This record gives sequence, C-alpha cells and structure tokens, in this order.
Amino acid sequence: MKWRKASRTTANGENCVEVARIPDEIAMRDSKNPDGPQQRFSILEVAAFFTEI
Repeated sequence: MKWRKASRTTANGENCVEVARIPDEIAMRDSKNPDGPQQRFSILEVAAFFTEI
C-alpha cells in the first residue's frame, strides 16, 4: 500500500492521518502508529462523506 499523509497535517507532526487507496476502498491510519489499526471505507462511503461536508 502507498500511504500518503493528509494535507492538513500539523507543522509539528503530532496530528497526522495517512490514507491509502486499495481496490474499492480507502484505508486510514494514525501515522504515529503505522503498525496499529486501520479504518477502511468503501469508495461510496468516502464519496458520501465528502458530499455531506
């Protein structure tokens, strides 16, 4: 998986979220804990989220 740091990451790097595109899903994780849990959302869920904001 190719992880990318979110564009709203704080300057000191304390609040970092990373996202990765996998087939039919988007994965998210805390960059401070790369081996920790991930949240996964379908492409439709992500699209619905951004449509609502």
